[in-house]
Amino acid sequence: MLSPQITEKIDYELTKYPADQRQAAVMSALRIVQTERGWLSQESMSEVAAYLGMPEIAVMEVASFYNMYDLAPVGKYKISVCTNISCMLRNSDEIVDHLKHKLGVEFNQVGADGKFCLKEGECMGACGGAPLMIINNHSMHEFLTPAKVDAILDELK
Repeated sequence: MLSPQITEKIDYELTKYPADQRQAAVMSALRIVQTERGWLSQESMSEVAAYLGMPEIAVMEVASFYNMYDLAPVGKYKISVCTNISCMLRNSDEIVDHLKHKLGVEFNQVGADGKFCLKEGECMGACGGAPLMIINNHSMHEFLTPAKVDAILDELK
């Protein structure tokens, strides 16, 4: 069951769309639920579908298409590193290798302590700051070096 805090936030998002187009808020609703619960379970997606009055499969299609949605637990901190061409040309592979070693995980794995998950990200639209990563879909860090990554990780611990 969606909490009152979640429905209040979804209701606010719904004010941005015509009343007969509730499904237009599906991406926002999924983001809100994921932020509160940490990931999107099948039950969570079913609840969003019921609240917005749309088919469950339509919600699942959105959630499974975009890499910002997590369909399995990801730990406290999800670190998404851009590996597209601009970041790759600016040594994102070095950042990825450093994170894998430092966290003891591969892509799409959660560390043994449940704290960190490493994801490969698609273009994040900030190529001028390459290489970059986003933490929990909210905090972007640009011009990464191994030393800068270590400082960021130290802040999260």
